[in-house]
Amino acid sequence: MDSALVYRDMDIGTAKPDADELAAVPHHLIDIIDPADSYSAAQFVNDANALIDAIRARGREPLIVGGTMLYYKALTQGLNDLPQADAAVRAELDQLAAERGWPALHSMLAEVDPVTAARLAPNDAQRIQRALEIHRLTGQPMSSLLARQAAGRTFDGAAGSRFRVIALEPSERAALHARIEARFDAMLEGGLIDEVKRLRGRGDLHLGLPSMRCVGYRQVWEYLDGTTDYATMRERGIAATRQLCKRQITWLRSTPERLVVDCLAPDYVGQVGRLAGIG
Repeated sequence: MDSALVYRDMDIGTAKPDADELAAVPHHLIDIIDPADSYSAAQFVNDANALIDAIRARGREPLIVGGTMLYYKALTQGLNDLPQADAAVRAELDQLAAERGWPALHSMLAEVDPVTAARLAPNDAQRIQRALEIHRLTGQPMSSLLARQAAGRTFDGAAGSRFRVIALEPSERAALHARIEARFDAMLEGGLIDEVKRLRGRGDLHLGLPSMRCVGYRQVWEYLDGTTDYATMRERGIAATRQLCKRQITWLRSTPERLVVDCLAPDYVGQVGRLAGIG
């Protein structure tokens, strides 16, 4: 359940499982599309449901792991009835962003959809673009459309879900921040810059693509463009990861059906196993 692991040739910056891990346990929805292509929540739901049925038909239990909470929401609660992406509108918004910067478009969003703008960072390009796109296509704020659709749902996560939801949440924010910094440094030491160089060398990728907007890749790309120095790139990469984790925790805390395990506890693996019925 990860919107970055689906891309081929993006291994270090996505913390993709290594060869030994992939060989030890069957994995799915990894390395399934090219970075020049896009992958949606709708595609994930279709793929995940097909895999769940196939795995259970073999007498096995599927474990859905990862941090793309939009995918989780789509899988468990259904997809929102929002308009499809419009290439012309997106191209126009990309052009505006190139001229004015994403913080300026964030300000534009705040004028037409203050609720959505309030929960987005000024440089959250992908989500700002989507919210502005929906407003231009429908004439209505995305937040209003989502609120109306949510009010009409009858999903009961505690009683009606076929999933047992286990959330790994840190009890200490400082420890989480230390792990984030160490993780990003390990990626840099492990060859993230060379990985992005290879991707840039293809010639068909750019920062407007969802793949290159992934945390870490955008910051290294800008460093290779010469718009930032190494220290700034590292700082921005760590900051972007913190923002991502903050959004993930906010999503998790709005999920009442979850069973919480402190990922800083020494026996957290055993706790997860017992809750999942595999320990």
